[in-house]
Amino acid sequence: MITVLIVDDQDVVRLGLRTLVESEDGLTVVGEAGDGLTAVSLARTHRPDVVLMDIRMPGVDGIEATRRISADETLSGVRVIVLTTFELDEYVFDALSYGASGFLLKDTKPAELLRAIRLVAQGDALLSPSVTRRVVAKFGSGELRPAAKPHPHLGSLTEREKEIVGLVGDGLSNDEIAERLVISPATARTHVSRAMIKLGARDRAQLVVFAYQSDLVQR
Repeated sequence: MITVLIVDDQDVVRLGLRTLVESEDGLTVVGEAGDGLTAVSLARTHRPDVVLMDIRMPGVDGIEATRRISADETLSGVRVIVLTTFELDEYVFDALSYGASGFLLKDTKPAELLRAIRLVAQGDALLSPSVTRRVVAKFGSGELRPAAKPHPHLGSLTEREKEIVGLVGDGLSNDEIAERLVISPATARTHVSRAMIKLGARDRAQLVVFAYQSDLVQR
């Protein structure tokens, strides 16, 4: 059974998400919170597999709540999916830096949201393609760019691995990377996995962060 914590300051949104999640076999809601502080407290109490986290909330917002959850070693198994109303939220990179496993728009189709919960619970990362494309565009234009902070283990990557990490940061899937580099999808997956291990990336979302911070993305 996959356990889910729902965090949103709007009652109607929480009700809709609860109804959706509990309509699916194998998923259950263990709690609801209307602000970030309560979310962190409930995460420590219930240790859910997945947190559906709103960004903009009164008091402690979703970004800070995500940071606190990710920084708590006792919650290492908790994964956060940030839900946003906007195609590009100004805090996207911060949320990923602080440990979010991915982003989805609130108007995502129900089936896709349920699929996302299952994927993230399994340890995969999830970035809405539309959000990813817009984040990449913002980085490329210089409107949204973190300070260069090369990963301390960047030197352990081969040149091919660095190239592939850059393509992950550019929003490409493993299949797209394989097509771009004329290699097999299995080889692309292997390179991504090895890069994640060498850099200590928790998931693909964190690999995107490392790619930008290490200036591996072509701009």
